[in-house]
Amino acid sequence: MSHPQLFTPEEKLADAKKLSNLPRIIAICGSTRFMTEMNEADLRETEAGRIVVKPGCDLKSPHELWADPVEAEALKARLDDLHRAKIRLADEVLVVGDYIGDSTRAEIAYARSLGKPVRFTYPEVDPDAPDQ
Repeated sequence: MSHPQLFTPEEKLADAKKLSNLPRIIAICGSTRFMTEMNEADLRETEAGRIVVKPGCDLKSPHELWADPVEAEALKARLDDLHRAKIRLADEVLVVGDYIGDSTRAEIAYARSLGKPVRFTYPEVDPDAPDQ
């Protein structure tokens, strides 16, 4: 007796995106010190017909929403969770900038653990690239 195949949430999402005929979704990752470069990458990816998700807050820039250090720490945790959700939603990850810090390194590892292709604006900073 055969049993119906159970699909993972990732498989269901991929199927729904395919059935909806959605363009490729790109998650932009990198240090927020590269927000200008992220905006440029967003522009170029959008012009190429792709949907872009990227960090929406730069906690290194002053703003009333994260002026209180306790609130800022709580917000950072929520934003990290939100960014991981963006990575899950994406078909591919684009890492922007010529520096990879701990947070970005963790995002790259997370994306790769999900089988997401990861590309870099500076391929030489890929933490998993073989040494030259």
